[in-house]
Amino acid sequence: MSECSTGGGTMERVVCVASLLVLGAVWMVQAVPVLLEPFPLPKDNFDLDPFMGRWNEVAVVSTCPHYMRRKRGNPVTVALELQHGASDGNFTMTATSFRNGSCHRTSTDFRLTDATGRFYHHIARFRADVDSFVVHYKYDEYAMIRLLSIEQPSGNQTTTFKLYSRSMSVTATVLDDFKTLVRQRGLSDDAIIMNQSKGVCVPGERVTITAQHRVRASRG
Repeated sequence: MSECSTGGGTMERVVCVASLLVLGAVWMVQAVPVLLEPFPLPKDNFDLDPFMGRWNEVAVVSTCPHYMRRKRGNPVTVALELQHGASDGNFTMTATSFRNGSCHRTSTDFRLTDATGRFYHHIARFRADVDSFVVHYKYDEYAMIRLLSIEQPSGNQTTTFKLYSRSMSVTATVLDDFKTLVRQRGLSDDAIIMNQSKGVCVPGERVTITAQHRVRASRG
């Protein structure tokens, strides 16, 4: 069975690494690779400082079939916290989400590049170089992110688009713009997965979700 790596799956043997974040490990940054595929970057006045802070991953679509199948089975909102790193050249993204009845948290270290709005991280376990591009954004409202993952040594490429929101949803206009972006890059907007909020995710707790209520039980 073939595999694809999309940079976070948060990005498991035969696996897609696609979300900026859903494997339980810290991915360390290495040297920034040469980007093989040109892609429009955000306007030159993009500023990392107001981009930091809390985001929610509310929608996603990917060319990786394994990731899409897994995401459809668990379409939950991923809470993201972006914080400056120890040096000016990097930042850390912490992702928290429900998976298999438990709350999981992962961290990913990103390196800034010379191109504004482009970040890089390397997933050593899967030998994947992942470039992230902030394509469209409004600091206090939404951000549209495009991830390009290149596996080594095969050179297999996977493209993923993510829609972040400062709240748990986006306006109809923002969603329409996201669909347009996806179509422009050759993906179907019908394939976009809209994530659903399952409430506050607290690492270390197990959660049982029913149609009527949610019950939390701390792990012994």
